[in-house]
Amino acid sequence: MKYNVLVLGASYGSLFATKLLMAGHRVSLVCTRPTADLISREGTRVRFPVSGREPHLEIASQTLPGVLSARTPDDVDPGAFDLVVLGMQEAQYGAQGVRELMGRIARARKPCLAIMNMAPLPYLKRIPGLSTKPLELCYADTAVWDGFDPKLMTLASPDPQAFRPAGEPKNVLQVGLATNFKAARFESEESTALLRSLEAGIEHARFPLGYDEIAVPVKLKVHDSIFVPLAKWPMLIAGNYRCIRANEMIPIREAVHGNIDESRKIYEWVSKLCAELGAESADLVPFEKYAKAAEGLGKPSSAARALFGGAEHIERVDSLVQRIARQRGLQSDTLNEIVTLVDERLARNRARCSSSQNVEALVSVG
Repeated sequence: MKYNVLVLGASYGSLFATKLLMAGHRVSLVCTRPTADLISREGTRVRFPVSGREPHLEIASQTLPGVLSARTPDDVDPGAFDLVVLGMQEAQYGAQGVRELMGRIARARKPCLAIMNMAPLPYLKRIPGLSTKPLELCYADTAVWDGFDPKLMTLASPDPQAFRPAGEPKNVLQVGLATNFKAARFESEESTALLRSLEAGIEHARFPLGYDEIAVPVKLKVHDSIFVPLAKWPMLIAGNYRCIRANEMIPIREAVHGNIDESRKIYEWVSKLCAELGAESADLVPFEKYAKAAEGLGKPSSAARALFGGAEHIERVDSLVQRIARQRGLQSDTLNEIVTLVDERLARNRARCSSSQNVEALVSVG
């Protein structure tokens, strides 16, 4: 079957959208008006690393069998779609227009696949024995998730690494680490069947190249365990958040391999927490495999770059893991230090922004 899929977020979301378009599905990207106009004119271009080929393989949406459109949040009727993909940073769902769209999506009762590091609150409610009320402080705007049925919410870990190359327009994305999206099944069989149909279509899709047709990396893998997407948590804490230092940020590779024993210790501590929640060893990724992949991650994490760029909000997986650990009677000095560093940097950013706004107000009055 061919499906009509709504994807919130035209940056990272364009990666998953490209895989859907290769399989012949219809995709609508939700983004700002200038980006929507650009994509409507020119489509998207996503560059994939392909073994034995240099440079990256660029795939233009306009050459694919599926149909791509782009629209602003106000122009979206969620009822017209079979699946909604949430491909934005957690804090962005509270933005004007997007917030109202989220409310319409919840009321439409459409299955939602969140491709996020920060698991949505409705998804966490699917974990037996976990109290989500104390976790609300980790979210920028908990009201965004009101009305969503946990049975219609699932999660995929955003394992593939992608970025917009410097100087390129907003319809261009480059894949740095071409791993797979690992998604948990829905509670309902019907929604899970849809997800598995997408998985099969993406798996069999090929891209014509010269006289040949090639498989393009980055697939969708659907798992029965709800804990598989949480395998990203040890990676985030051991690498992405440890890029953040008091006065600088460092590449993920350096954060992991600068002190490999300390990295292993915190990685295995978070893995133990996931096991406490119910994860099996097969749901998680061994530290050695992650450490090997981290060798190719030569840039600071997006969280670190956002913090040192002055962001007032970032995804707080660090705080989320800390609060979940407290429910299980666990604590880590390394994690506590990370949370403190992020708290201090955010406070500094917010104070700077508030100060700038006060100066602007005085200038305006003067």
